[in-house]
Amino acid sequence: MTDHMPDDLSAAGRDIRAFTEELRPLHGVVRNDHGEWVLLRHELVVQAALSDDRFSSAVSSHLQIPNGMDSTEHTAYRAALDCFLTPEALAPFRERFRQVAADLIASLPRGVAVDAVSQLGTRFAVRAQSAWLGWPTDLEDRLVDWVAENHAATRSGDSAWTRRVAELFDDLILSVLNPRREKREDDADDVTAQLMRTKVNGRLLTEAEIVSVLRNWTGGDLGSVAQCVGVLVHYLAKHSTVQDHLRSGVPDAELDAIINEILRIDDPFVSNRRVTTCPVTIGGVALPAGARVKLNWTSANRDEAVFCEPDAMDPERNADQNLVYGIGRHACPGRTLATLEMRIVVQELLAATSSVALDPQQPAERATSPIGGWAKVAVLVS
Repeated sequence: MTDHMPDDLSAAGRDIRAFTEELRPLHGVVRNDHGEWVLLRHELVVQAALSDDRFSSAVSSHLQIPNGMDSTEHTAYRAALDCFLTPEALAPFRERFRQVAADLIASLPRGVAVDAVSQLGTRFAVRAQSAWLGWPTDLEDRLVDWVAENHAATRSGDSAWTRRVAELFDDLILSVLNPRREKREDDADDVTAQLMRTKVNGRLLTEAEIVSVLRNWTGGDLGSVAQCVGVLVHYLAKHSTVQDHLRSGVPDAELDAIINEILRIDDPFVSNRRVTTCPVTIGGVALPAGARVKLNWTSANRDEAVFCEPDAMDPERNADQNLVYGIGRHACPGRTLATLEMRIVVQELLAATSSVALDPQQPAERATSPIGGWAKVAVLVS
C-alpha cells in the first residue's frame, strides 16, 4: 500500500468489479467510507480467511449460525448442520430440482426478452429451495417479493430499511415453523422438520437458532443463486462457443468446473466481514484489535498476480486458486447445494433451447455496490 489513500473510496452506485479493478493494482488494502478495511488482493484475502484466530467471523450483533461463529462453537454447529448438505443428503432432490427447472424454462416465452435474473434465477432459486426445505408453494410470491426488496434495501444503504426487511423474513420463517409446532408434526421428515429435531452439544436447537439457520440457508442463498444464474446466462449468451460446447453434452464434473470458472471471472459473492481479535499487520498495513475488515472475494478472484488474464476461461489452471466459495474453516457449507442447483438450471436451459442470446434492445444492467453480478440480463431464447 502506498502512503496515501485513493481520493474517492465510495463504491456506492458503482459496479463493484470495475471499481476494484481500478484500486487493486495500486492498493492491496483500502479503507472505505464506513471505516472498514477492505482486502483486495488474492494473497491477503487468503491470509485473512485462513487466520480465523486473528480475523474473527463473530462480527454481527445478531445471531448468525454458523457463519458468525468461531472456534469450537463454529465446529459444533457445522458438524450438526453439514449433514444436510452432503452429496448423499442432496441426491434425493436432484430430480425434483430438475423438474422445477424444466417446468420454469418451458414456461418462458420464445422470441420475447426474458430477464435471466428475476424471471429465471429468482424463480428457480425460490422453487428449488422450497422443494428442498419442504416449504409450501404458496410462499413463492412472498419470497420473490422479499428477494427484490432485500436487494433494494441493501443497495440503498438504509440500515433501518435493511433491518425491517430482515424482520419480515424472520416472520416468514416463523409462519412455516409455528403451524408445525401447533400440529406437533413429529412424523414430518422434510429438511425443515429434521432441522427442528437437530441437536447441538446434546440439546435441541432453540427457535432463535432454527430461524438463524433458515435465514442463512434461504435469505442469503435465494438472492445469491439468482445473481449466479444471471452471471452464468450472461456469460453463455456472450460466448456462443462455450454455449455450444455445453449444449453438446459434457460430464457433470466438467460442467461444474466451467460454472465455477465463470463465477470466478464475475463473482457475485462480493465480500465477507471479519473483525480483528488482536493487532494485525497485513499487506503492510497495521490494523488495531477490533478493526472491521472485509474480504473482497470478487476482487481477489480477478487478481492479475494469480490469474494472469482474469477474463480468460481456464478452469483447470485456475481451480485451485478459485475463491468463489471461500477458503478455510468458514468456506461456504452450501457449496454442494449451490453447485447442484446451478448445474441443473444450466443443463435444462441448454437442453430446452437452440440459442440463448442477449437482447440487443435491452443492454444488460450491472448490479451496483454492495451487490455483485447483474441487476438485469435480458435474453432471447429460441
